[in-house]
Amino acid sequence: MYITKNFGIKGIWGFSGHHMIWIVLWCSAVTAIYAFTDYKWLFIPWQPVAIVGTAVAFYVGFKNNQSYDRLWEARKIWGAIVNSSRSWGAASRSFVTNNLRDEKLSAKELHEIHKDLIYRHIAWLYVLRQQLLIPTSWEHVNQGRLIGNYAKRRAKVAGVGLIDEETRDIVLDLLSEGEIDNITDVKNIATQLIDHQSQRLKDLNSRKLIDDYRHVQLQKILDDFYIHQGKCERIKKFPLPRQYANMSAIFVGIFIFLLPFATTSIFGTLGIERLWISIPVTSCVAWLYLVMELVGDYSENPFEGLGNDIPMMSLCRTIEIDLREMLGETNLPPSIEAKNGILM
Repeated sequence: MYITKNFGIKGIWGFSGHHMIWIVLWCSAVTAIYAFTDYKWLFIPWQPVAIVGTAVAFYVGFKNNQSYDRLWEARKIWGAIVNSSRSWGAASRSFVTNNLRDEKLSAKELHEIHKDLIYRHIAWLYVLRQQLLIPTSWEHVNQGRLIGNYAKRRAKVAGVGLIDEETRDIVLDLLSEGEIDNITDVKNIATQLIDHQSQRLKDLNSRKLIDDYRHVQLQKILDDFYIHQGKCERIKKFPLPRQYANMSAIFVGIFIFLLPFATTSIFGTLGIERLWISIPVTSCVAWLYLVMELVGDYSENPFEGLGNDIPMMSLCRTIEIDLREMLGETNLPPSIEAKNGILM
């Protein structure tokens, strides 16, 4: 997530400036054809191109709206995960007690039970984040050579590459060796960790450490985690419909191809001295349309590992700190800080 108030020239150039090179070259080539050849018949009135530009603007605007909806929905889901996680920590500590037992457990034994429930949940957070970062076939990192290589480079300098910590190492410190062995070969580790929590609650209920009512309340919070996880997986595994995503890029490409054939002829009627002004003017208009397309394209996948992502690592760490403080721990992990104006 970008946290700077404004994008500087460097940031804008890093995101889309390289496209300006081929745009300027194309506009210059068309202008040179107009100036130095007799192929004036290639050039067209501006009215048809203006109609195309209007239609493309509506289409790209629709795509950007849908991309933003996906991004904002993902952020709301993770906001709900934060709230439910805090509820889980507070309920785990207050519901699991000796009240129903004849043989009381020591304060240390109760603390270990609370710690087990909370640590397993923290592990679920990091595992869920890691699963959501697994690339899908339609995300940029899995595209053709140029787009894929560019996405991989961007991920290193303005994405998940900014995070030094490994999820696997974090999880190993939170779970017991036996539990790690049980989840090593499963396909959806996050799902199984919630199931382990449920089985743990069943065991605590049988030992009279929680009554039936509190058992149901804690299970309801686990159900909320399943709902949150399912919503994240829906966004991750169901792309923005490709007829909107792909056709939008094609329409922008057609518009940029036609644009200099219309604007050059307009500037040409003003005299040869002003003809060359069409190059920067046309390039700017083409670049604006392209950036609108790129903004929507790189916002439609909020769990892609790039700078536009939801800051899942930061949210996981915030929850972890809150829950560890509930346990009375003071040796807390550091908060995730933004790097290069990006919070991951």
